[in-house]
Amino acid sequence: MNPSICKANNRVLIVVPTLNEADHIEAVVQTLLKDSPADTQLVVADGGSTDGTPSIVRQMNNPRVHLLKNPLRIQSAAINLAVATKGEGATYLLRADAHAHYPSGFVSALLEDMRTTNASAVAVAMATLANRGFAAGVAAAQNSRLGTGGAAHRMGLGGRFIDHGHHALIRIDTFRAIGGYDSRQSHNEDAEFDYRLTKNGGRIWLSGRTEIGYYPRQTPKALFLQYFRFGAGRAETLMKHKLIPRLRQTLPLFIAPAVLSAAIALPPGLLAPSWFWWAMMAPAVLWALLCLGYGAVLAVAAGRLAVLWAGPAAMLMHLGWSIGFLMHGATGNRNRTAGAEISSSP
Repeated sequence: MNPSICKANNRVLIVVPTLNEADHIEAVVQTLLKDSPADTQLVVADGGSTDGTPSIVRQMNNPRVHLLKNPLRIQSAAINLAVATKGEGATYLLRADAHAHYPSGFVSALLEDMRTTNASAVAVAMATLANRGFAAGVAAAQNSRLGTGGAAHRMGLGGRFIDHGHHALIRIDTFRAIGGYDSRQSHNEDAEFDYRLTKNGGRIWLSGRTEIGYYPRQTPKALFLQYFRFGAGRAETLMKHKLIPRLRQTLPLFIAPAVLSAAIALPPGLLAPSWFWWAMMAPAVLWALLCLGYGAVLAVAAGRLAVLWAGPAAMLMHLGWSIGFLMHGATGNRNRTAGAEISSSP
């Protein structure tokens, strides 16, 4: 889009996919609309919430807020449906997460980035927010290279063009031109979209003006399942486009085989020589020590005991991602990444 185009032509469609987000949805809607252009429309695309989320949206009684049922439940389908039914006349699509914190001036910052860079899409950095218990460790891991592998949008490396980042503002004409999200893909649909976008000449700008806060999973089980689905989604994207994983995506693939090797070696086999037992155990032991040691360093740097959970949290993240990727890659069971119960958060 030419930066000289006036603001009157910058109508924004905000889409917030939800599934049981009663604790967050009202604050998110109010924050996003607060500094949006007056003609902005916001769609809450709900995947069948049972906690009262739809009722909260209806009670807002705001003509700019629309509730849309998302029968396919997953985020990719929700956004495609919202664009198809409510996107007429809009210039930009803003994808938002209900399970997140948006700073003041968020929408304005994205629009300014879009005007000054003439990008096809503007992504944002994410900072995981948690101060207590296991979630504090998850946050520390996700805000470090231990949990992200150095992804630009997780390391605060904004103010430049990138290949992929956390989705925020997208030009609707571009979104439609490449077919929107793959609505059969429940996870990693954003990276898959970005691949098609850049392959077709589009450019993605990572904002240095603003970022979002993300609230992490609160339990080990939920974290493991989240990363299992992430791994399966990444495998889906790579298989679909016949891509080779990057180094930071390749290294975690060895975690599941290493853990399996250690499990087979325990207890030590009476007939196996000691060197063989150590060879079976060493990869998993070294990985565990690396994660726990890195978590300890993060805890000391933060001065908070709860951050010690970063090591175990990272281990769950790596293991879940590895198992999800390898299982999906082995079965080729396209777009069935760990079931239909898909959260509305990243």
